[in-house]
Amino acid sequence: MFSIYILTYNEEIDIADCIESALPSNDVVVVDSYSSDRTVEIAQTYPVRIVQHAFESHGRQRTWMLESVPAKYEWVYILEADERMTPELFQECTKAIQSHEHVGYYAAERVMFMGRWIRHSTQYPRYQLRLLQVGKVWFSDYGHTEREECDGSTGILQATYPHYTCGKGLERWIAKHNRYSTDEALETIRQLDTGNVRWVDILFGKTEVVRRRALKDLSLRLPLRPVIRFFYMYFGLGGILDGRAGFRWCILQAFYEYLILLKVWEIQHLPPSSHTSTVQRSTTSGSSELETGKPMIE
Repeated sequence: MFSIYILTYNEEIDIADCIESALPSNDVVVVDSYSSDRTVEIAQTYPVRIVQHAFESHGRQRTWMLESVPAKYEWVYILEADERMTPELFQECTKAIQSHEHVGYYAAERVMFMGRWIRHSTQYPRYQLRLLQVGKVWFSDYGHTEREECDGSTGILQATYPHYTCGKGLERWIAKHNRYSTDEALETIRQLDTGNVRWVDILFGKTEVVRRRALKDLSLRLPLRPVIRFFYMYFGLGGILDGRAGFRWCILQAFYEYLILLKVWEIQHLPPSSHTSTVQRSTTSGSSELETGKPMIE
Protein backbone atom coordinates (compact mmCIF):
# COMPACT_ATOMS: atom_id res chain seq x y z
CA MET A 1 0.00 0.00 0.00
CA PHE A 2 1.07 3.60 -0.52
CA SER A 3 -0.15 7.02 0.58
CA ILE A 4 -1.66 9.53 -1.84
CA TYR A 5 -1.07 13.27 -1.49
CA ILE A 6 -3.44 15.62 -3.34
CA LEU A 7 -2.25 19.19 -3.94
CA THR A 8 -5.05 21.75 -4.00
CA TYR A 9 -5.84 25.43 -4.34
CA ASN A 10 -9.42 26.48 -5.12
CA GLU A 11 -10.32 23.08 -6.54
CA GLU A 12 -14.00 22.83 -5.52
CA ILE A 13 -14.95 21.67 -9.03
CA ASP A 14 -12.49 18.77 -9.14
CA ILE A 15 -11.71 17.79 -5.56
CA ALA A 16 -14.58 15.33 -4.97
CA ASP A 17 -13.88 13.25 -8.09
CA CYS A 18 -10.15 13.36 -7.39
CA ILE A 19 -10.53 12.15 -3.81
CA GLU A 20 -12.95 9.40 -4.81
CA SER A 21 -10.44 8.11 -7.36
CA ALA A 22 -7.78 7.98 -4.61
CA LEU A 23 -9.82 6.20 -1.94
CA PRO A 24 -8.43 2.72 -2.74
CA SER A 25 -5.56 3.98 -0.55
CA ASN A 26 -6.46 4.19 3.13
CA ASP A 27 -4.11 7.14 3.58
CA VAL A 28 -5.18 10.11 1.46
CA VAL A 29 -3.82 13.52 2.41
CA VAL A 30 -5.13 16.79 0.95
CA VAL A 31 -2.38 19.42 1.02
CA ASP A 32 -4.20 22.71 0.55
CA SER A 33 -2.71 26.16 -0.06
CA TYR A 34 -5.43 28.00 1.89
CA SER A 35 -8.16 27.79 -0.71
CA SER A 36 -10.76 30.56 -0.65
CA ASP A 37 -13.51 28.40 -2.15
CA ARG A 38 -15.22 25.21 -0.87
CA THR A 39 -12.25 22.89 -1.49
CA VAL A 40 -11.58 22.15 2.18
CA GLU A 41 -15.27 21.97 3.05
CA ILE A 42 -15.84 19.32 0.38
CA ALA A 43 -12.69 17.40 1.32
CA GLN A 44 -13.86 17.22 4.93
CA THR A 45 -16.79 15.04 3.87
CA TYR A 46 -14.35 12.25 2.96
CA PRO A 47 -12.12 10.05 5.17
CA VAL A 48 -8.95 11.98 4.38
CA ARG A 49 -6.41 14.05 6.28
CA ILE A 50 -6.25 17.77 5.47
CA VAL A 51 -3.26 20.03 6.06
CA GLN A 52 -2.72 23.59 4.89
CA HIS A 53 0.48 25.37 3.99
CA ALA A 54 1.01 28.75 2.36
CA PHE A 55 2.19 28.28 -1.20
CA GLU A 56 5.74 29.40 -2.07
CA SER A 57 6.46 27.58 -5.32
CA HIS A 58 5.69 24.22 -6.89
CA GLY A 59 9.04 22.69 -5.98
CA ARG A 60 9.11 24.01 -2.41
CA GLN A 61 5.48 23.02 -1.81
CA ARG A 62 6.21 19.42 -2.74
CA THR A 63 9.41 19.26 -0.73
CA TRP A 64 7.68 20.77 2.33
CA MET A 65 4.88 18.25 1.96
CA LEU A 66 7.25 15.29 1.84
CA GLU A 67 9.35 16.52 4.76
CA SER A 68 6.62 17.88 7.05
CA VAL A 69 3.49 15.78 6.50
CA PRO A 70 4.04 12.23 7.79
CA ALA A 71 2.83 9.54 5.42
CA LYS A 72 1.39 6.31 6.72
CA TYR A 73 3.46 4.35 4.23
CA GLU A 74 6.99 4.42 2.88
CA TRP A 75 5.77 5.24 -0.61
CA VAL A 76 3.73 8.22 -1.81
CA TYR A 77 1.83 9.03 -4.99
CA ILE A 78 1.41 12.74 -5.80
CA LEU A 79 -1.92 13.56 -7.41
CA GLU A 80 -3.07 16.94 -8.72
CA ALA A 81 -6.73 17.84 -8.20
CA ASP A 82 -7.47 17.82 -11.94
CA GLU A 83 -5.93 14.36 -12.32
CA ARG A 84 -7.41 10.99 -11.44
CA MET A 85 -6.03 7.77 -10.03
CA THR A 86 -7.25 4.77 -12.04
CA PRO A 87 -7.66 1.14 -10.86
CA GLU A 88 -5.02 0.03 -13.38
CA LEU A 89 -2.53 2.64 -12.21
CA PHE A 90 -3.18 1.87 -8.55
CA GLN A 91 -2.57 -1.83 -9.14
CA GLU A 92 0.67 -1.21 -11.01
CA CYS A 93 1.93 1.20 -8.32
CA THR A 94 1.27 -1.47 -5.70
CA LYS A 95 3.33 -3.99 -7.63
CA ALA A 96 6.13 -1.50 -8.36
CA ILE A 97 6.80 -0.64 -4.72
CA GLN A 98 7.11 -4.32 -3.87
CA SER A 99 10.01 -4.78 -6.30
CA HIS A 100 12.38 -2.39 -4.45
CA GLU A 101 14.03 -1.74 -7.80
CA HIS A 102 13.73 2.08 -7.98
CA VAL A 103 13.17 5.07 -5.70
CA GLY A 104 10.66 6.75 -8.01
CA TYR A 105 8.41 6.06 -10.98
CA TYR A 106 7.17 8.18 -13.85
CA ALA A 107 3.64 7.92 -15.21
CA ALA A 108 2.30 9.33 -18.48
CA GLU A 109 -0.69 11.66 -18.51
CA ARG A 110 -3.61 11.56 -20.90
CA VAL A 111 -4.58 15.19 -21.44
CA MET A 112 -8.36 15.58 -21.72
CA PHE A 113 -9.47 18.71 -23.60
CA MET A 114 -12.88 19.60 -25.02
CA GLY A 115 -14.23 16.25 -23.92
CA ARG A 116 -11.60 14.05 -25.58
CA TRP A 117 -8.10 12.72 -25.14
CA ILE A 118 -5.80 14.79 -27.35
CA ARG A 119 -3.13 12.15 -27.63
CA HIS A 120 -1.05 13.54 -30.48
CA SER A 121 -1.11 17.24 -29.62
CA THR A 122 0.37 16.66 -26.17
CA GLN A 123 3.54 14.76 -27.02
CA TYR A 124 2.17 11.56 -25.50
CA PRO A 125 3.66 9.79 -23.64
CA ARG A 126 4.78 12.78 -21.55
CA TYR A 127 5.95 11.53 -18.18
CA GLN A 128 5.72 13.09 -14.74
CA LEU A 129 7.31 11.62 -11.61
CA ARG A 130 4.34 10.64 -9.45
CA LEU A 131 5.23 7.59 -7.33
CA LEU A 132 8.19 8.00 -4.99
CA GLN A 133 9.87 6.60 -1.92
CA VAL A 134 9.79 9.04 0.99
CA GLY A 135 13.25 10.41 1.80
CA LYS A 136 14.65 9.51 -1.61
CA VAL A 137 13.09 12.17 -3.83
CA TRP A 138 12.95 15.97 -3.54
CA PHE A 139 11.83 18.76 -5.82
CA SER A 140 13.37 22.03 -7.00
CA ASP A 141 11.85 24.86 -9.02
CA TYR A 142 12.13 25.17 -12.78
CA GLY A 143 10.23 28.04 -14.39
CA HIS A 144 6.64 27.91 -13.16
CA THR A 145 6.85 24.22 -12.35
CA GLU A 146 9.24 21.80 -10.66
CA ARG A 147 11.90 19.20 -11.33
CA GLU A 148 12.63 16.16 -9.25
CA GLU A 149 15.93 15.19 -7.67
CA CYS A 150 16.25 11.47 -6.96
CA ASP A 151 18.67 9.64 -4.69
CA GLY A 152 18.60 6.48 -6.77
CA SER A 153 17.30 5.10 -10.05
CA THR A 154 13.83 5.66 -11.48
CA GLY A 155 11.45 3.57 -13.56
CA ILE A 156 8.42 4.08 -15.81
CA LEU A 157 4.90 2.85 -15.20
CA GLN A 158 2.86 1.53 -18.11
CA ALA A 159 -0.54 2.60 -16.76
CA THR A 160 -1.55 6.21 -17.45
CA TYR A 161 -3.71 8.79 -15.70
CA PRO A 162 -6.24 11.32 -17.08
CA HIS A 163 -5.49 15.02 -16.68
CA TYR A 164 -8.58 17.22 -17.15
CA THR A 165 -6.96 20.43 -18.30
CA CYS A 166 -9.34 23.36 -18.80
CA GLY A 167 -11.82 21.57 -16.58
CA LYS A 168 -12.55 24.91 -14.97
CA GLY A 169 -12.96 26.80 -18.23
CA LEU A 170 -10.73 28.58 -20.72
CA GLU A 171 -10.89 31.86 -18.81
CA ARG A 172 -9.07 30.30 -15.87
CA TRP A 173 -6.63 28.49 -18.14
CA ILE A 174 -5.68 31.77 -19.85
CA ALA A 175 -5.36 33.66 -16.57
CA LYS A 176 -3.22 30.88 -15.11
CA HIS A 177 -0.89 30.74 -18.08
CA ASN A 178 -0.58 34.50 -18.13
CA ARG A 179 0.96 34.18 -14.66
CA TYR A 180 2.99 31.10 -15.55
CA SER A 181 4.51 32.91 -18.52
CA THR A 182 6.30 35.33 -16.20
CA ASP A 183 8.10 32.48 -14.42
CA GLU A 184 8.90 30.89 -17.78
CA ALA A 185 10.31 34.21 -19.06
CA LEU A 186 12.62 34.47 -16.04
CA GLU A 187 13.72 30.85 -16.50
CA THR A 188 14.32 31.50 -20.22
CA ILE A 189 16.62 34.40 -19.43
CA ARG A 190 18.49 32.34 -16.86
CA GLN A 191 18.96 29.44 -19.28
CA LEU A 192 20.16 31.69 -22.07
CA ASP A 193 22.70 33.28 -19.73
CA THR A 194 24.00 30.15 -18.00
CA GLY A 195 22.67 27.05 -19.75
CA ASN A 196 23.71 25.15 -22.85
CA VAL A 197 22.23 22.76 -25.38
CA ARG A 198 22.91 19.11 -24.57
CA TRP A 199 22.92 17.67 -28.09
CA VAL A 200 23.92 14.21 -26.91
CA ASP A 201 20.86 14.05 -24.66
CA ILE A 202 18.58 15.24 -27.46
CA LEU A 203 19.73 12.50 -29.79
CA PHE A 204 20.73 9.70 -27.43
CA GLY A 205 19.14 10.46 -24.04
CA LYS A 206 18.43 7.28 -22.12
CA THR A 207 14.85 8.20 -21.28
CA GLU A 208 12.03 10.31 -22.70
CA VAL A 209 12.39 12.66 -19.73
CA VAL A 210 16.08 13.33 -20.44
CA ARG A 211 15.42 13.90 -24.16
CA ARG A 212 12.45 16.18 -23.49
CA ARG A 213 14.39 18.39 -21.09
CA ALA A 214 17.30 18.75 -23.49
CA LEU A 215 14.86 19.61 -26.26
CA LYS A 216 13.34 22.26 -24.00
CA ASP A 217 16.76 23.93 -23.59
CA LEU A 218 17.20 23.92 -27.37
CA SER A 219 13.73 25.36 -27.98
CA LEU A 220 14.56 28.42 -25.87
CA ARG A 221 17.15 29.42 -28.47
CA LEU A 222 15.06 29.02 -31.59
CA PRO A 223 13.74 32.01 -33.58
CA LEU A 224 9.99 32.25 -34.21
CA ARG A 225 9.34 29.91 -31.31
CA PRO A 226 5.53 30.29 -31.27
CA VAL A 227 5.28 29.45 -34.99
CA ILE A 228 7.70 26.56 -34.69
CA ARG A 229 5.82 25.22 -31.70
CA PHE A 230 2.50 25.25 -33.52
CA PHE A 231 3.86 23.45 -36.59
CA TYR A 232 5.80 21.00 -34.43
CA MET A 233 2.73 20.10 -32.38
CA TYR A 234 0.12 20.20 -35.13
CA PHE A 235 2.06 18.54 -37.95
CA GLY A 236 5.19 17.07 -36.36
CA LEU A 237 3.43 15.40 -33.42
CA GLY A 238 0.26 14.79 -35.40
CA GLY A 239 -2.07 17.18 -33.60
CA ILE A 240 -4.01 17.35 -36.84
CA LEU A 241 -5.26 13.84 -36.00
CA ASP A 242 -6.87 15.16 -32.82
CA GLY A 243 -9.47 17.07 -34.81
CA ARG A 244 -10.87 20.43 -33.77
CA ALA A 245 -9.73 19.97 -30.16
CA GLY A 246 -6.16 19.34 -31.31
CA PHE A 247 -6.10 22.45 -33.50
CA ARG A 248 -7.37 24.64 -30.68
CA TRP A 249 -4.91 23.13 -28.21
CA CYS A 250 -1.97 23.82 -30.53
CA ILE A 251 -3.15 27.43 -30.99
CA LEU A 252 -3.32 27.88 -27.22
CA GLN A 253 0.20 26.51 -26.77
CA ALA A 254 1.59 28.80 -29.50
CA PHE A 255 -0.13 31.74 -27.80
CA TYR A 256 1.47 30.74 -24.49
CA GLU A 257 4.90 30.60 -26.13
CA TYR A 258 4.37 34.06 -27.64
CA LEU A 259 3.38 35.44 -24.25
CA ILE A 260 6.64 34.13 -22.79
CA LEU A 261 8.64 35.88 -25.53
CA LEU A 262 6.81 39.15 -24.93
CA LYS A 263 7.64 39.00 -21.23
CA VAL A 264 11.29 38.15 -21.94
CA TRP A 265 11.48 41.29 -24.06
CA GLU A 266 9.71 43.32 -21.37
CA ILE A 267 12.10 42.18 -18.64
CA GLN A 268 15.18 42.79 -20.78
CA HIS A 269 14.25 46.16 -22.33
CA LEU A 270 11.85 48.05 -20.10
CA PRO A 271 12.79 49.82 -16.82
CA PRO A 272 12.54 47.44 -13.85
CA SER A 273 9.70 49.44 -12.30
CA SER A 274 7.46 48.70 -15.30
CA HIS A 275 7.48 44.93 -14.86
CA THR A 276 8.40 44.37 -11.20
CA SER A 277 4.75 44.19 -10.18
CA THR A 278 4.13 41.49 -12.77
CA VAL A 279 6.97 39.37 -11.40
CA GLN A 280 5.79 39.90 -7.83
CA ARG A 281 2.25 38.82 -8.67
CA SER A 282 3.57 35.70 -10.35
CA THR A 283 5.69 34.64 -7.39
CA THR A 284 2.95 35.24 -4.81
CA SER A 285 -0.74 34.96 -5.57
CA GLY A 286 -0.35 33.84 -9.18
CA SER A 287 1.87 30.88 -8.48
CA SER A 288 -0.52 29.51 -5.91
CA GLU A 289 -2.44 27.90 -8.77
CA LEU A 290 -1.54 24.28 -8.21
CA GLU A 291 -3.05 23.02 -11.46
CA THR A 292 -0.59 21.35 -13.82
CA GLY A 293 -0.66 23.57 -16.89
CA LYS A 294 2.89 22.60 -17.98
CA PRO A 295 4.42 23.35 -21.28
CA MET A 296 4.25 20.53 -23.78
CA ILE A 297 8.02 20.55 -24.20
CA GLU A 298 9.52 20.73 -20.78
